[in-house]
Amino acid sequence: MTIRILTVDDHPLIRQGIASMLEVETDMAVVGEASDANEGLEQFRRLLPDVALVDLQMPGVGGIEMTRRLRAEFPSARVVILTTYRGDANAREALAAGACGYLLKSSLRGELIDAVRRVAQGKRCLSAEISEEIAQHLGEEALTARELSILSALAQGWENKRIANTLGISAETVKSHLARIFEKIGARNRTEAIHIALRRGLVRLEE
Repeated sequence: MTIRILTVDDHPLIRQGIASMLEVETDMAVVGEASDANEGLEQFRRLLPDVALVDLQMPGVGGIEMTRRLRAEFPSARVVILTTYRGDANAREALAAGACGYLLKSSLRGELIDAVRRVAQGKRCLSAEISEEIAQHLGEEALTARELSILSALAQGWENKRIANTLGISAETVKSHLARIFEKIGARNRTEAIHIALRRGLVRLEE
């Protein structure tokens, strides 16, 4: 049977590249493409593909939220997130949202083709680098929702006073939270904390 594939990515060249890699396979056919999440949802409803390849970071609704909405409407939908972001937090969030796979766009052609076939069979598939990232942080204490919001504000360049005013807490409480955040993620200062947070996908800057 032919595996019917939908690609969702805001970059036309990426969509074309994926199609050119997959179309040469006799058991695969790219039946549709979309440039954003809303169009992707519409295309999925219309085409009901076997596998959807979805970009993580898109303007507006991102790939993880699209996956969440898609799985709510189609519980058996099979989604593979394709991304340039190696962060373990991104991958864990994508899997929790219902994605069946998480692959880097730098993956070799063979890895992508194998992943599509595995996911079409109901299996899961992660890039080796992503699996290693997840393994490195297993057992670590997770950041709380408040800590994540403070870390996100930090990544946007906010000073403690602005964070405190926005969250309705004191500047001293913000400092206490930051100390705890640094301890949890292994950062020595604000700059290092931002670097780690972005690399791991603990926070994402809006495009």
